Amino acid sequence: MVAMSEQHDVYYTAEFIDGPRAAESEERVLIHGKHDVHLNVVSLVDGLESIFKYTEVDQREVQGKLHVRYSFSENGSDPFVSEDENE
Repeated sequence: MVAMSEQHDVYYTAEFIDGPRAAESEERVLIHGKHDVHLNVVSLVDGLESIFKYTEVDQREVQGKLHVRYSFSENGSDPFVSEDENE
């Protein structure tokens, strides 16, 4: 059985500060005790799956849990502005 503190130590919070996921956050799993420096995030835009790239800006500890802030990397990401012909 894994202790609660050990389970808590395998997760971190990813905070998206800009781009299509601005002001959102999600819990992610640490791999070998480390967080991802670069993320590829899949989201729906106009009903289609789009891949967005994010890069770490900084990290901090909040109430004993790692929080990492990520900034949108437009280069290599799918477009996220709606291309609706009626607008």
